[in-house]
Amino acid sequence: MTDLVAVDLGGTHARFAIASIGEDGAITLGEPETLHTKDYASFQTAWQAFREHQGGTLPKAIAMSIAGPVGGDVIRFTNNPWIIRPALIPEKMGVERYTIVNDFAAVGHAVAAADAEHLPHLAGPEVPLPATGAITIVGPGTGLGVAILLREAGSYRVQATEGGHVDFAPHDTIEDAILARLRQRHNRVSVERVVSGTAIVDIYAALAAMEKRPVADRTDIEIWTAAMDGSDSLAAAALDRFCMALGSVAGDLALAHGAVGVVVAGGLGYRLREQLVKSAFAERFRAKGRFASLMASLPVKLITHSQPGLFGATAAFAREHLS
Repeated sequence: MTDLVAVDLGGTHARFAIASIGEDGAITLGEPETLHTKDYASFQTAWQAFREHQGGTLPKAIAMSIAGPVGGDVIRFTNNPWIIRPALIPEKMGVERYTIVNDFAAVGHAVAAADAEHLPHLAGPEVPLPATGAITIVGPGTGLGVAILLREAGSYRVQATEGGHVDFAPHDTIEDAILARLRQRHNRVSVERVVSGTAIVDIYAALAAMEKRPVADRTDIEIWTAAMDGSDSLAAAALDRFCMALGSVAGDLALAHGAVGVVVAGGLGYRLREQLVKSAFAERFRAKGRFASLMASLPVKLITHSQPGLFGATAAFAREHLS
């Protein structure tokens, strides 16, 4: 049994948990603790606070999932002033082994290690993900994360990508209108501008303009709430359109990756799990012209693990240090 501290670091929150990796590779996570990054001057002081909460001692290993680029001598965060120097982690954290992965690479490791219970069926044939080949992982949230899980016989690799920044390709005249609205502010419109949490504001406004409706300024949270509770028919239409666009983008990425399966991840993907099943997500995923039959043969799953960042970082540690 190997014990370690799993950490999931974002701009707003730092999540910690004690993790254990069994001799058979099974991963167990303790109860996560969430700290607000604004309350701590550095990652080291947040680490010290967690250590105190755990009685003053921690395992001598750490696995970190970080929302941002992890290469280089210095890791900087977009939304908080913390700086992490990987070479100093053993000295500053008092650990002997460490692993650092990008947050969406961590999701890839989580998918690789997850059991069928945490990968329910979303679209396509209701069969397990193939044991070999490329699995496309796409996760709408604050942005649009994309990774590739490359499964080989008894092994795998995870490749984080910037697939969320490929060009958006409209499918019909309504999406033409959404694209035209976005082009008023962005010379180049990426798929992240249409398939992410904040994108619902532009989808909603574009639909309102088509119907010549005056619409008061609303935040993305207000629109998502109104769409989910059914109190605003236009917000519900924007939600449907979002699900359709996600299906199109997931299908495009699967084609580009030569994928044998697809997993939808991200906090927003999880919250929309029921809406995705009822929507035209699957229809749009398949709508690839001459390749429609190929797309229909791909299983599409949803990862439902409650802490994919912590779980995936631990799986990455196991792969780096225990394989």
